[in-house]
Amino acid sequence: MMQFRYLLEEAADNMRTNRATTLIALITTTFAMLGMGIFLLLYLNMQSAVGSLREEIKVIVYLRDSVGPQALAELRAQFSGDPAVAGIEFISREQAVIVFRGRFPSEERLLGGLGDNPLPASFVIKIASHFRSSEAVGAFVQKLRAYPEVEEVLYNRDWVENLTATLKYLEMLGFGIGIVLAVSMVTILANTIRLTLHSRREDIAILRLIGATPVFIKTPFVLEGALLGAMGAACSLFLLRAAYGVAETKMTLQGPFWGLGKGLTFLPWRVSLSMLVLGMALGCLGSLVSLANVGDVRRQ
Repeated sequence: MMQFRYLLEEAADNMRTNRATTLIALITTTFAMLGMGIFLLLYLNMQSAVGSLREEIKVIVYLRDSVGPQALAELRAQFSGDPAVAGIEFISREQAVIVFRGRFPSEERLLGGLGDNPLPASFVIKIASHFRSSEAVGAFVQKLRAYPEVEEVLYNRDWVENLTATLKYLEMLGFGIGIVLAVSMVTILANTIRLTLHSRREDIAILRLIGATPVFIKTPFVLEGALLGAMGAACSLFLLRAAYGVAETKMTLQGPFWGLGKGLTFLPWRVSLSMLVLGMALGCLGSLVSLANVGDVRRQ
């Protein structure tokens, strides 16, 4: 325990000795981890939005005006018995007018200009959880369109498919940018540790002379990289949380106008902890890169 404390103090002393390079490395690490955090936050919230939209996938089946009460009851029974259907609601022509007036009060004159009620009766079908993929919903819609009593079938496929495609692009983009940021972070930390090695070369030579092992000599530099990585990750999480708070406030105020603001969440604690661990791991990697070619530390 005393030995580890000594090594940790040595790592902290290295950081104090090279304050300028340490500060540059910390700022670089912070922004690299911040970039990763932003993509993670966007990805997780978009993933949540896609999941919520999939849960709300509804198919609207518009019926022909000629459909009578008996045919209507038979259709409802057939639709309800389909395994893709989780729930079904019938909206009569009269109810459709009420819904239209409620949603578009300023457009009520359109109904008056068309004479008799032009709105058709319809079934609103909620899709079961196991049938919410684009392929399954598409096949179900084609099945519904085959009924002679059905005039048209509509559903919000475009929203779901566009968001799903965007999510896939975001995954690939985030992966690529994450690699670039990680490499940049490792490179900066490796250079920082290399400068520290150069400034401590006399101390390292003395440790060699008194019989210190390579592991004992190199451990403070690895700890320095880990500390820089962890501090950068912690700073990035702080900045990300502050920015998220501002965005959340704006979404709360303006989100309802745009139909947004529901389900907006910050990074789960496990993801935040993973970012701290990743920062430490990249810091250690940067240190190991700078130490990899140090066979005889006296050369530094």
